[in-house]
Amino acid sequence: MQKPVIFTITTVWDAEASVWSGHCDDIPVAVDAPTLDELLEKISAMTVDIMPDNHPDVPLSSVFLQIVALREIDQAA
Repeated sequence: MQKPVIFTITTVWDAEASVWSGHCDDIPVAVDAPTLDELLEKISAMTVDIMPDNHPDVPLSSVFLQIVALREIDQAA
């Protein structure tokens, strides 16, 4: 069994655009989406496409994506 390879996706909420912006320089990927679930779907699909070119020694079955989400507290609420 291959050791898990964890890539961290850093995300930030853009209140003006109403989207999450996420990126991981190690894969590399960057996307925007209105929800974290949609962002994860997009990044997962992109990861499947580009991992063989950027990390040929890492099998997709050992890849795990971890999301770190940053959102400012709405003080008006």
